Amino acid sequence: QVQLVESGGGLVQAGGSLRLSCAASGPSFVGYSMGWFRQAPGKEREFVAAINWSGSSTNYRDSVKGRFTISRDNTKNTVSLQMNDLKPEDTAVYYCNTDISFLRLKIPTTFKNWGQGTQVTVSS
Repeated sequence: QVQLVESGGGLVQAGGSLRLSCAASGPSFVGYSMGWFRQAPGKEREFVAAINWSGSSTNYRDSVKGRFTISRDNTKNTVSLQMNDLKPEDTAVYYCNTDISFLRLKIPTTFKNWGQGTQVTVSS
């Protein structure tokens, strides 16, 4: 079973930046896409960003385009999310996950296995 460990969250003022990291361990991830998700209090978990195996394709939810950048290091089985110009509405617990299908990463309900997440709090 895949194990996912997210880190890098914290408290930041609006307009600030954070860089999240996720380390995946378990079966081979060769060919797997990776993605970031978030869940705010009282809301459903939502897709944030995804990247394919080679890094040649990325996808973002509209509200983070131009502010967030997803990247990966296949030698370390890690995926990162650079978050700039943070807004209070970005406050949530952030999670990562992985799937052989790049498109399926847009559907959080696909996944049963999640890490503990990392809390991001943006103050106004």
